[in-house]
Amino acid sequence: MPLGLDTPSTIGMALAVLGPVYLQTKDAVLTWQVGMATLMMIGVLKFVFSFFGDWVRRSIPQAGLLGSLAGIGIALLAFFPIMKIFSAPVAGLVSLGIILYSLVAKHRLPFGIPGAFLAIVVGILIYNLTSSAGVTASTLGSAASIHSSFPHPTLGFIHGFGKALAYLPIALPFAILTIVGGIDVTESARVAGDNYSTRSILLTESLATMVAALFGGVAQSCPYIGHPAYKAMGGRSAYTLATGLFIGITGSLGIMSLIVKIIPEPVITPILIFVGLEIVSQAFNETPRRHTPATAFAIVPIIGYLLLIDSNTTISMLPAGITLPESLTAHHNLLVIIGNGFILTSMLWGGMLAELIEGKFFNAALCTTLCSVFSLFGIIHSVQPSGDVYLPWKIGNFMVYQIAAGYGLISAGLFAVSTKRRFELKNKLHRDGK
Repeated sequence: MPLGLDTPSTIGMALAVLGPVYLQTKDAVLTWQVGMATLMMIGVLKFVFSFFGDWVRRSIPQAGLLGSLAGIGIALLAFFPIMKIFSAPVAGLVSLGIILYSLVAKHRLPFGIPGAFLAIVVGILIYNLTSSAGVTASTLGSAASIHSSFPHPTLGFIHGFGKALAYLPIALPFAILTIVGGIDVTESARVAGDNYSTRSILLTESLATMVAALFGGVAQSCPYIGHPAYKAMGGRSAYTLATGLFIGITGSLGIMSLIVKIIPEPVITPILIFVGLEIVSQAFNETPRRHTPATAFAIVPIIGYLLLIDSNTTISMLPAGITLPESLTAHHNLLVIIGNGFILTSMLWGGMLAELIEGKFFNAALCTTLCSVFSLFGIIHSVQPSGDVYLPWKIGNFMVYQIAAGYGLISAGLFAVSTKRRFELKNKLHRDGK
């Protein structure tokens, strides 16, 4: 099971924890220590949640588990790479064409050359040629600094705990984000033929996060989606181990920055599109056909998160002093509500609709009840731009109660239908003398 940095919370840590602490204290070392302490809290929270992973995976229908991954595959692993590809379309599209031919369509290349390898090599050559001709900008820039900087443990996080406790409402959603993602990817691996223990995967994730904090890290790790894609490319446990050693050694020696300069983004990102397509295909192929609407429904919150990222990027590029019109501010606030807690929302939405399709009204009602409770405290649909959790009576936003009430009314209706069905079945059995 591949493991790596979690992108959404890495960005979130920078914007919601490290940035505010530094602006408040102007102390870079203290900011780093608070970041480490927050990461340690995330690791501890994930350790606790790990023991519930197998139960959640068994309780939620596949449409909810795989549908949420399909949303990530479409929104984050396909859309954003496509934008990168069109930033240098000659090299990017050629690289994409090779990936689609060899990995997606599964046609054999001459001499058995691996498709990903050929796509990168050809893409780099074309990119450098167009760069020499002045068509695209060069990525090489200044020479990378080769140096030795091996990580070592530090207890510096202890000094940051005092201030880090204030960021516990942010640490909790970050922990939940990767725990839910870990449950989803374990199910994805199981469907692909590798039946890992969900608890073992989640415990590994939590321990890796705590070790990172112990070695000065401020970004959490998570199991990566795309297990079926790695298997399709021939990757096994040795591939994952080799990747970890490669990243660790080259990062410690400063070589990674040189590799990043050599391989342009438009050339490497088509591989992410392949991973995204594999995940989406698995979600729709492996879930029962009648659950297709539930799988599609599970994708919607992640589309909301995609639009939220784009909206945040646009707002951050506005000149200082520019105020958004009220209508655009309201639109952005709705994206915040839809996008925050997106992966848990996605899992519950997909699971709810799958249960509803099966006529399991009580189970569907449980899903919407969880949505109601979670939305009340900001675990999903947080009205805070940073996505942190809160006590509803302290937030001063009536939208919190409206969302919870909406889900609550759905739950009441489903519980009523479930009760009516059980009463009718009981009467029928009584009439039949059973």
